Amino acid sequence: MSEESPRNPPDAHEMAAATEEHSHDHTHDHMHKSPTHVDSIYLISYPKIVFLYPTFFMALLAGLITYFSGEVDAQHGRTGEVATLMFLGVLALNLCVVTFDFPRTTSLTLFFFVAMVVMGAFLTFTYKPDLIPVIGDVFEHLKPWANCQFFFLIATILFLFYLAVLVAVRYDYWEVRPNELLHHHGFLADLKRYPAPNLRIDKEINDVFEYMLLRSGRLILHARHETRAIVIDNVPFINYKEQLLTKMLGALQVSVRDDS
Repeated sequence: MSEESPRNPPDAHEMAAATEEHSHDHTHDHMHKSPTHVDSIYLISYPKIVFLYPTFFMALLAGLITYFSGEVDAQHGRTGEVATLMFLGVLALNLCVVTFDFPRTTSLTLFFFVAMVVMGAFLTFTYKPDLIPVIGDVFEHLKPWANCQFFFLIATILFLFYLAVLVAVRYDYWEVRPNELLHHHGFLADLKRYPAPNLRIDKEINDVFEYMLLRSGRLILHARHETRAIVIDNVPFINYKEQLLTKMLGALQVSVRDDS
């Protein structure tokens, strides 16, 4: 009988090599199992009312302030006036965002400069009305006030509009798949198909404020054999959608338009 010689324990180099090989195999398996693409990407165009959500939250806050302050009639104090002025200020800024486009950072800087000048003038003539008596008298008699029911009604109206938007977008949206582009629209689930290969996409960020509020922008899709471009406005998280599209379609070329 031949006696087997005892096996020597592995040295440090062999253990390190085995550990590295096991780690490489585990990493490779993990990468193989992790999803590298998504099956569908949904592109939804939202109406501009979604950008009024700061007004919605400000209405809730002002309603809570006036409710807990106990100011329910004409015998109100300064708290209700401040809450009302804050609400009107946020509403004015929000309406500027919805009404006008601010395509570049220079316009954004100009907007904040004008806002600071107006706010500074308001505070100056409110606490120093004798500085310019004519203007001081106007600000002295400017004491807007609303009760909590007014603010809660504003918040409720906006909330109902948001619910209506959530229902409406379920019947009008775009779906991008690796081999086709689908347009779902109508209450009867109408469907129109476009070829996805060689699909070209332009991404536009035309408004700095809208991008700040919802990271939104415009996508322009150029499908093959289609003479008219497909424009999808107000797409939230547009950079993330662009990354998903690039990963799904691989060779997709996404061009970014800069209005500056």
